Amino acid sequence: MLEALFTPQSVAVIGAARTPGKLGYGVLHNIIQYGYGGQIYPINPKADEILGLKAYSSVLDVPGPVELVVIVIPNRFVPQVMQECGEKGVKAAIIISAGFRESGTEGIKLERQVLDIARQYGIRVVGPNCLGIISTHTPLNASFAAGMPPKGGIAFMSQSGALVTAILDWALPQGIGFSHFVSLGNKADVDEADLLQAWQDDQDARVVIVYLEGLKDGQEFIRIARQVTQHKPVVAVKSGNTAAGSRAVSSHTGSLAGSARAYEAAFKQTGVLRADTIEELFDYSLALAYQPALEGRNIAVVTNAGGPGVMATDAIERNGLKLATLAPETLEILREGLPAAANVFNPIDVIGDALADRYEHALNAVFDDPHVDGVLAILTPQVYTQIEETAEVIGRLASRYDKPLLGCFMGEQKVGPGIKILTKYSVPNYLFPERAVGAFGAMADFWERRQRPQPEYERFEVNQEIVRQVFDGVREQGRLTLGDAESREIMEAYGLRIPRSILAKNADDAVAAAESIGYPVAMKVASPDILHKSDIGGVRLNVTDADQVRDFFDLLIYRAQRYMADARIWGVLVQEMVSRGKEIIIGVNRDPQFGPLLMFGLGGIYVEVLKDVTFRVAPISRQEAREMLTEIQSHHLLRGVRGEKPADLDAIVDTILRVSQLVTDFPGVVEMDINPLVVYEEGRGAVAVDMRFVLKEKESGQR
Repeated sequence: MLEALFTPQSVAVIGAARTPGKLGYGVLHNIIQYGYGGQIYPINPKADEILGLKAYSSVLDVPGPVELVVIVIPNRFVPQVMQECGEKGVKAAIIISAGFRESGTEGIKLERQVLDIARQYGIRVVGPNCLGIISTHTPLNASFAAGMPPKGGIAFMSQSGALVTAILDWALPQGIGFSHFVSLGNKADVDEADLLQAWQDDQDARVVIVYLEGLKDGQEFIRIARQVTQHKPVVAVKSGNTAAGSRAVSSHTGSLAGSARAYEAAFKQTGVLRADTIEELFDYSLALAYQPALEGRNIAVVTNAGGPGVMATDAIERNGLKLATLAPETLEILREGLPAAANVFNPIDVIGDALADRYEHALNAVFDDPHVDGVLAILTPQVYTQIEETAEVIGRLASRYDKPLLGCFMGEQKVGPGIKILTKYSVPNYLFPERAVGAFGAMADFWERRQRPQPEYERFEVNQEIVRQVFDGVREQGRLTLGDAESREIMEAYGLRIPRSILAKNADDAVAAAESIGYPVAMKVASPDILHKSDIGGVRLNVTDADQVRDFFDLLIYRAQRYMADARIWGVLVQEMVSRGKEIIIGVNRDPQFGPLLMFGLGGIYVEVLKDVTFRVAPISRQEAREMLTEIQSHHLLRGVRGEKPADLDAIVDTILRVSQLVTDFPGVVEMDINPLVVYEEGRGAVAVDMRFVLKEKESGQR
């Protein structure tokens, strides 16, 4: 798909320079120095030869075909050069030059011009404003990075070019191998989804890791990532998770449904593993790239020190893993080969004077145990410790068994030679047990997510025409918020159960409505301009007779007028009192990168104070909706505690799915809440009591 970027037959460097220290020199030098085997064409109208290669005035003067160009010239000349590349038949371009969208209005126009030319000729573009790319297996270093990583199984993409250089500098002495390094820059054309798709079937890329600041098209990322994670792990770290960080990358969403929530939901739905730090990014990727799959959550720990074994045990529980329960025959084998002072129960302590043969005996025993899915080998340097010999034992056993083994040689100076031996055998080593266990957690999550079926989306029979008419009518009146009666129409059109309600224009109408519905009733001021009516005292519950109805009608109107003098007040909604049940909130906030973001949680204090909520990007499947119910901390309350009967979970799931369909069908819904959805005991359903809708000015892309 992007072969011309990673395995081109020929490369031209437009802006190749003769002077060391200039970008055009550095890029050309890297291509030559690191062994690229195709044709290389320096392009510089003022030079006849650069670094021993014939130079050309223009890409049009090159006698043979040119598949890839690397552009390192001032930004104002890039459109002309791209036009020449199109005429030449170039297939891909890496634009290292800066001064485009990142620099302001004029740069935005220039970038758009470049992209228009690229699309006209079918040229795929990385950048502009990027570091370049590295493909170690080609080999091709079309970047101005200092150095070339060794070949390996990790494909890395990043919006930040500086981060690429820093990670490359860190990885080189560690001996960490990569298949690809890509600095995406402004992402005018090629973005994360393109690279994921390109690397899906690339055998060199065993794991894909991503540094993200933002996405161009969140829904496309979800679609592609779902496909890729069925084949190989994808690990991502997302910056801009705090308020300040979010402002720094210019991404912003609603109060609860911030950008970080949207990415968390998207990663969960696609099977992308989330790392919180760059350190975790590589902890996870090394284990996933170089060890067999962890097909379960049962971990055995072999250590020569009790303290680190306890640390590993704590970390195993925190990461949702299990300390493997060893089979009786395994315990017997361990007793036969270990001293009496050793602990044969997991975590297995071979004690401080253990030589390499004792490690070998213990590791063989746990590897053979069918209850063990993965093994952590911890070593602390003590007087008798055979560091290098033990590393050789661990490496050989890791090669022999089809279960993952991670090392934790703790320390630095003394254990350094042993760590090098582990690296030779492709056994990742972690400085502390917690980091190794975190990597096991990521491996277990990946294995479990691969077992899930691809989501299937249900479609309910609904009345879209009513919804369309209501939304159009609201916009024609110059409003973007819906009133209660309008919101009720939407709910009914999508098959949601609502309480019986009547809009009263005056006190007499209110009494008639209450007597028609039957006492007790609820009364709410009806105004599209007052969204949170209870906050202004605009709601009364358990109204029991006609005198109260008259008094409260006048009171609610007065409070609304006092709160907002120019508010449109349509009267008072008289509503049947809903019997008590569990109060749920289901909401939607339209995220600028992913679209409709669904929120679910218990109502009241659980959402307002504890923020005990969970999110998904719509549309979602029934399985995903069910998962949402179990993810909130208070989910046990839905299943019944202290003799309570369980709530109707199926009714909650159906409501979430109907809301998901509604906001997918009508992208013009910017925000909506059902708060509360009162859920009754199992089999009795749920009632949407209050709801709120906010629209954008124009509907677009309605299904």
